[in-house]
Amino acid sequence: MSGKWHLCVGAGFAGSVVARELAEAGHRCLVIDQRSHVGGNCHTQRDTETGVLEHVYGPHIFNTNDRSVWDYVCRFCVMRPYVNRVKADTSRGIFSFPINLHTINQFFGRKLNPTQAKEFIAAKGDRTIQQPKNFEEQALQMVGRELYETFLYGYTKKQWGCEPRELSADILKRLPVRFNYNDAYYDTTYQGIPDEGYTSMISKLLEHPNIEVKLQCAWQPTMASEFIKIFYTGTVDSFYGLCFGRLRYRTVYWNRAIYNGDYQGNAVINYPEIGPAHTRVHEHKHFAPWESHEKTLVLTEFSKETGPEDDPYYPKRLPADLDIFEKYRTLSELNPKVTFLGRLATYRYLNMDAVIAQAIRVARDYLKR
Repeated sequence: MSGKWHLCVGAGFAGSVVARELAEAGHRCLVIDQRSHVGGNCHTQRDTETGVLEHVYGPHIFNTNDRSVWDYVCRFCVMRPYVNRVKADTSRGIFSFPINLHTINQFFGRKLNPTQAKEFIAAKGDRTIQQPKNFEEQALQMVGRELYETFLYGYTKKQWGCEPRELSADILKRLPVRFNYNDAYYDTTYQGIPDEGYTSMISKLLEHPNIEVKLQCAWQPTMASEFIKIFYTGTVDSFYGLCFGRLRYRTVYWNRAIYNGDYQGNAVINYPEIGPAHTRVHEHKHFAPWESHEKTLVLTEFSKETGPEDDPYYPKRLPADLDIFEKYRTLSELNPKVTFLGRLATYRYLNMDAVIAQAIRVARDYLKR
């Protein structure tokens, strides 16, 4: 490569969107990824036995309130409307989740209207907690101990591998409590799944004469001198050779099974109590209800700490982690040739729409210089 090329490290949404923006502006861009496919953790493929479109690294439902981001992704796919409706399997029964009016009435055996339910749950909440300092205090203030222990405590402990009181209150603030019968998991205007999957969509996003894609190609520091600019979407600690230590993430893994017919009647069922070791069960054909399949693909999800050979998913962001990240962030600001973006490089939990919006903004700001 001559020095006139730009490099995007990672062929997920962040790197691919930046590459597309640069390419449409007339710049040549190489996109590399250490995996054998584009799409990052959004990668989808057909299961050979069932024909079901599998979300290989876990289910992804595209949702956003940003019309410009929705219109952007719709340039590269047919986005099928899809509303994720999650159920929670507990020792007291199966309930709608997130907690909504149906959950509240079913759980407590009541027939409350929205106003009555607000007052009822407010009375359940711990009024001694004025400023929640952590996840547990936030939950106890919001919904009280019964709902917390049934729907939130066990799931959170399994998902994050620590006591909820060790986690930030901000994690829970992303999860709504509704006082109506809206059982949609996401409360956003635009929701859907690409009809041919995310890998097809990102492949089309990368189809441009100014973009070259090289798979099974890992980032090497020696590449830096070959390019005008580098947009890096991998883990920031690995970019710097773990010089300040390893940032902690949680990762997930699955037990796969194939059955005839319909296994659980829903795409996602959570197992929020401590008893079952797994956190969720996904039945992938329900993520594409416009398709028909005789067999079904079921994945049971478990969570664990991310080891050196694991794919990182969720930045843990405990105080010790944030102290380490701040050192990496400070170091990254000294290298103007490299821009860090995306969930892994910025060590933040970002939804797909936020990653796309960030990538568009980063690319367009760069093009203005």
